[in-house]
Amino acid sequence: MTQENQTSRIRGVSSAVQQAATLLREEMTPAEARLWEELRGKRLAGLRFRAQHPVGRFILDFYCPSCKLAIELDGSVHDGQGEQDAARTELLAAYGYRVLRFRNDEVMTEMAGVLRRIVEASGEGEEAPGPNSGEFGVGAEAPRPNSGGSE
Repeated sequence: MTQENQTSRIRGVSSAVQQAATLLREEMTPAEARLWEELRGKRLAGLRFRAQHPVGRFILDFYCPSCKLAIELDGSVHDGQGEQDAARTELLAAYGYRVLRFRNDEVMTEMAGVLRRIVEASGEGEEAPGPNSGEFGVGAEAPRPNSGGSE
């Protein structure tokens, strides 16, 4: 399947956004890479996450389709753009997404607390396993949400 055919299968996502998501996946920040190590492969409470997941014109840092949970990491580039971030979160919420935001330094220094909050927000269990616990769970993936294409 060509890149163009693959991109056209994702509703509401332009090829430019899809290409940007691919690039972001290849060039994660240190905080993104660290959190991805904890989320990938259903390592956290059996939840399946996607990294740099495109939704309409947005790219979510991490996304769990089974509970429609988006995780956004905020570095210094987000300083002074609180209104923009709030508007983005509000728009995503209008489409049924729940958004958790963490500062990069929080991910780097308080991983156990970050993981606990993610599990709590997902509704999947009472306690989060520790970093790199290697615990795999069984989870079914919900159908891919339709972004509506107009965000």
